[in-house]
Amino acid sequence: MLPAQWQKRLVDMNVQPLTDADLAWADVVFLGGLTIQWEGTERVIARCKAIGKRTVAGGPLFTAAYALFQDVDHFVLNEAELTLPDLVADLENGSPRRMYRTRELADMRQTPAPLWELAKLDQYAVAGIQYSRGCPFDCDFCNVTATLGRKTRVKDASQIIQELDDLYRAGWRERVVLRRRQPHRQQTRPAR
Repeated sequence: MLPAQWQKRLVDMNVQPLTDADLAWADVVFLGGLTIQWEGTERVIARCKAIGKRTVAGGPLFTAAYALFQDVDHFVLNEAELTLPDLVADLENGSPRRMYRTRELADMRQTPAPLWELAKLDQYAVAGIQYSRGCPFDCDFCNVTATLGRKTRVKDASQIIQELDDLYRAGWRERVVLRRRQPHRQQTRPAR
């Protein structure tokens, strides 16, 4: 969702280390994560602060607990399709705010395809494609409705086909998980 003209590098710390060279290369470090990645995320934020790198944080961990991360420079909370464009504009004009958030829900038909070429695909056993957000149920063990709404929103079939084609062009030949918020299960489809 970042501007095409920006140079981008993806470091997924689940499959590779974040090096000092990676941090030195970046003008801004964008962070995302889940609650289970809290400690590692705190270490990355501390490394960035120590070398004066600007940080932008978003995703489930930060949406739920942004107030506990005082050393993050900017937050892009809730759905980035709606909040990230304002941050990008403000970064480019030199006046970024600390917080970007909305209560609105994004139209999944406007969500851009992932940049698969940034991922080290040979490090993964399964690729995931998100095709919906939200859930009509209200299970007591799940926070999906609180963060993504009770109305299920889906991508068009043409978007899913394009994402699968892009993934194939990037060299992927393994399993693909289509992520759909459905009670207590995920649906898995083999890659073509």
